[in-house]
Amino acid sequence: MSTYTPPKVWQWDQENGGKFAKINRPVSGATFDKDLPVGEHPFNLYSVATPNGVKVTILFEELLELGIQEAEYDAWLINIFDGDQFGSGFTDINPNSKIPALVDRSGAKPVRIFESGAILLYLAEKFSAFVPSDPAAKAECMSWLFWQMGSAPYLGGGFGHFYAYAPEKFEYPIDRFTMEVKRQLDVLDKHLANNTYLCGDDYTIADMAVYPWYGVLVQGLLYDAAEFLDVGSYQHVNRWSDLIKQRPAVIRGRQVNRVWGTEDEQVPERHSAADFK
Repeated sequence: MSTYTPPKVWQWDQENGGKFAKINRPVSGATFDKDLPVGEHPFNLYSVATPNGVKVTILFEELLELGIQEAEYDAWLINIFDGDQFGSGFTDINPNSKIPALVDRSGAKPVRIFESGAILLYLAEKFSAFVPSDPAAKAECMSWLFWQMGSAPYLGGGFGHFYAYAPEKFEYPIDRFTMEVKRQLDVLDKHLANNTYLCGDDYTIADMAVYPWYGVLVQGLLYDAAEFLDVGSYQHVNRWSDLIKQRPAVIRGRQVNRVWGTEDEQVPERHSAADFK
């Protein structure tokens, strides 16, 4: 394997980066003008069904499953491979150009919320659902929510990129990030050995945040890496994942803003319950 010697000053090679070369760049801000659509509901979500996007659509569907009609929402597709996240309307909501992004127009002034963890916490607190009110229980929930926010980049941008997407496979980065992902799975497995959900007996936004990454991973639906990571050995994570994947709201939430898979798995835009097949 050839050794890379970094130059004194890095220069952007626009063709380097494999599958994501056309959407990754070293500067921020809009590259074109485009207004975002606005639906009839106060909540307008702009997203795509990646793990980070699915977190939020699961929560919306769980809130509706509880009968909270004020949580009705419009979900608009942001196709990140087409570069929709660099439009001026989207960067006005999220200057970081990452999905998901949400606008809440239920009050006197629109409120923008970006970053999936922030959206989960905002909605859970707004509707007093899926987040504990007891201070100690809430602290546990927040700990696992932010564990996910800090850990998943090692799974996605680290392991997922070098194992599944990089134009060439190199042993060092794959080994480095595989070790970390397996350590993370072991953290979850040991914790879930004594807990039904991440925060004990109650299903919370912490589960909704972790499941689309680690729950889907052990189901063999992420990076085609189930055998490589020996995901079957994490029996408690698998038990927890099997419990969550059967929830009707989770099934629906995983379909929203999805434009791949079989036709019955795809709901590119969601404006009412009638959009589900």
